[in-house]
Amino acid sequence: MPDCIFCSIINGSVASDKVYEDEFVCAFRDIAPKAPVHILIVPKMHLRDVSAVNAENSQFVAKCFEAAAKIAESEKVTGGYRIISNNGALAGQTVFHLHFHLLAGKKMSDL
Repeated sequence: MPDCIFCSIINGSVASDKVYEDEFVCAFRDIAPKAPVHILIVPKMHLRDVSAVNAENSQFVAKCFEAAAKIAESEKVTGGYRIISNNGALAGQTVFHLHFHLLAGKKMSDL
């Protein structure tokens, strides 16, 4: 998607602080972190949101979670981490390309 900021980060036309990349996933530091470790994990296939996941593309979600474990290890996250995905504007989604927030480095409050 030419007007998607995450697609532009994935293809390298917009700079980011990438921490992980493979053929399915790109992960980079959030520009407005909500925790000491705040990394966005993004499937390279453009999917608008969680509601767009189906049997044909769900492997991209699995790859995001496989990457999350690798990223947590490389970032030396201990004691746990939180994975969040907002689905839709009312839930707080501001970039309409499916992504997961990996948050760590402090005690998280209950939701």
